Order: sequence, then C-alpha cells, then structure tokens
Amino acid sequence: MTLIVTSDKALQRVAPPNLPNAPVEYAQQYHDQFSNVLRLYFNRLNTIIGQLNTLSVPYGAFSSDQDQTAVANTATLMTLNTTDFANGVSIATSKITVATAGIYNLQFSTQFANTNSNVQDVYIWLRQNGVDIPGSTGFVSIPGSHGGTDGHAIVGWNYFLSMTAGQYIEIYWSVPNTAVSIQHLAASGTPTKPATQSVVATMTFVSALPP
Repeated sequence: MTLIVTSDKALQRVAPPNLPNAPVEYAQQYHDQFSNVLRLYFNRLNTIIGQLNTLSVPYGAFSSDQDQTAVANTATLMTLNTTDFANGVSIATSKITVATAGIYNLQFSTQFANTNSNVQDVYIWLRQNGVDIPGSTGFVSIPGSHGGTDGHAIVGWNYFLSMTAGQYIEIYWSVPNTAVSIQHLAASGTPTKPATQSVVATMTFVSALPP
C-alpha cells in the first residue's frame, strides 16, 4: 500500500493512553488491564511507523527536446513532450495535471536563444485551467548574438500553487521580436557535453490544502 499524506488520507493521531490507577495491593486484574492498554497503544504506534515506511507524495518531472518558436506578441504554450519521472502528476498536450489536491511547487527552466545582435525581451507566465494566474508574469532579457554565436540564457524560477484534483498548469511565453526562440541543443564536444532540453519543469507536492 502507498499512502499519500493529504487531508483525506492522513496519518492516524494517537493520544497518550489513560493508564489505570494502581491498587494499594497487588491485583492481577490491574496488571492485565495495564498491559492491555499499553499493548493497544504500541500497536497503534506500530501502525503509524508502518505508514511512514510507505509514504509517497505526488511529483512529476517533465521536459522537451523540441526547438520552439513564437509569433511576435502572441501568447504561446511552452511544449513539454517527455516524462522523466511521474507519480500522481502527468502531462498531456503540455498541460501539467495533478491527480491529488494540494499545495504544489512548480519549478521550470527554459533555454532561450537570440539570433539578433541586440538584447531582446521575453515574457513568461502561468495559466491554471486555462486562466492566467495574476502576478505570475516574468519579464527577462536575452543577450544579443556575438562573434557569430547566438545569445543564450537559461531562465527559470518556481511558484507555489493551490491545486484541486484534476486541475492543470501551463507555461506560456511571448516575444516582441521573433529573433528569440526556445532551443534544444544536441550533445557536443570538445569536451563532450550531453544534450540540453529546451524546457524542464517539475511539479512537487508540498502539503494538503488548508482545512
């Protein structure tokens, strides 16, 4: 059994037992009652320890191996097409969906490229169930190309999100100038370096929703 610690599947609460008062003289009935109370208490503690050994929390790690472009001044969905790890969090059409209600930590990073010699700007924001999240927009600048090499920057940050079961998050971006794109880089050398995913996003369960 796997236990998810949420408001509807919480660890049991165990209160200290009320031990019976000892008689002045020895009485087997008292000792039997005393032992039984302790036995029940320790059995409940043992159950909780068993739950702790099987704790699991929802999480997901996703990425993209695609180059991505946008029409100037147009809201564009960042593509996620690879599931690296998942437990109760999934992606479909780049929507990050949770199966269990809770507070989640979304972290993401994006590899931007700029072919223009001037610094160019990018806007990034979040949508929850298709609705823009107020205050979620980031405004960043990507260095210009230099010496025949595109300007590059990895941009990322994290948010805490209140999610109900079945809700999803999308990451959106827009650019005033189409010289800026999201870039997947193949493995290269020298020295030998692994490939670079264009977008990486993780969603991790933090806590049950407040009562």
